[in-house]
Amino acid sequence: MLLTYIAEIADEPLLLEPDDRHQETEINTWWLSTGDEDRRSLSVPEVVAAFERTADALRARIHASGYAGPATFYVWHDEQAGQLRLSTGSVPRTRLPFGGAHVPTDDLGPVVAAFLADDLPGIVLMDDLEPCDPDAPEPELPPFPVWVRDVGTGTP
Repeated sequence: MLLTYIAEIADEPLLLEPDDRHQETEINTWWLSTGDEDRRSLSVPEVVAAFERTADALRARIHASGYAGPATFYVWHDEQAGQLRLSTGSVPRTRLPFGGAHVPTDDLGPVVAAFLADDLPGIVLMDDLEPCDPDAPEPELPPFPVWVRDVGTGTP
């Protein structure tokens, strides 16, 4: 089912509105998860290929719409939720709307591999928790990878 969901994204409503990034994010952002059986049966290359096809379809759709600005299709693994998340925005790859540290990448394989290898998506085991010191500074989290594809027709 995951491959079907990925393909369907290319036909979902799409808004490219640089002056209303909030509305754009609301309409263009998707959360994908899958059951254990589907997760075990899928390979990284077939999921990557599905996202590549979706990016190509979005690029063609955006070109046909007459939109002439930058647009980026991007995918990341939200480990806390156990999901793949994806969106399209009227921004260049260097201005993705993340509050946390992230690293744009052209290699989707590791992002998909982490998602497929997650045995307990969205669950943190008690043994994996560490004691919290309320006086300690917030730990600095390492940047997470975000796969990016330019799908717009314009330049930043």
